[in-house]
Amino acid sequence: MSKSIPQSISKIIIAIDGPAGAGKSSVAKIIASKLNLTYIDTGAMYRAVTWLALRNSIMLEAQKDILLDLLSKAEITLLPGEKRQRVLLNGFEITDQIRTPEIVKYVSQVSAIPEVRSKLVSLQQQMGEVGGVIMDGRDIGTTVFPNADLKIFLIASSRERASRRQIQQRELGIEEDLDSIQAEIERRDFIDTTRAVSPLSQAADAILIDTDQITIYEVVDKIIATLNTKLGESKKGF
Repeated sequence: MSKSIPQSISKIIIAIDGPAGAGKSSVAKIIASKLNLTYIDTGAMYRAVTWLALRNSIMLEAQKDILLDLLSKAEITLLPGEKRQRVLLNGFEITDQIRTPEIVKYVSQVSAIPEVRSKLVSLQQQMGEVGGVIMDGRDIGTTVFPNADLKIFLIASSRERASRRQIQQRELGIEEDLDSIQAEIERRDFIDTTRAVSPLSQAADAILIDTDQITIYEVVDKIIATLNTKLGESKKGF
């Protein structure tokens, strides 16, 4: 087991990045609970904007300005939840609605819109500026918090990630073919890594962890052990 973390970490920022299904959210939530940090799921924010677009029948390319106008007036709220972070849009809970295959199909396209990213990155920075947070996403260590105290980049094979996603979908009562899920994940990987603004990439100083052959709790222990080492070497006084 990892050594206990000092209590004086109220200002720390941990960034966890990686592709869909690599285990970012599961790992981040456990660490947040263990270290009494605020967990921020940035992917849920992009899903919320995607839900907003689909709810209003907005064609993403042709009607981008309409979406941006709606987003400028929208309030996205993230709250702790028993199983997953609760997501509210303008006070209306959409936690389960943003986990559907339809949202998954379009979220990478919405995430690639520069103005959407600019808006949400600014909001994420506001959420985390006081510290004491662990934030997961695609560009946390490279764009949102390039000076994060600890950066982690999680990876796993597309087949393993598809299997995990299939289990998550079943928990929501959604049945999907494994091959179809894998194809969709690989499509999202391509969009996320090739978009013009803040593409998915490993920060130069991020620690790479392959989650294919290890459990979530082994990943958690690796990260906490790494954090212990960094805090022990740091002169910041966390």
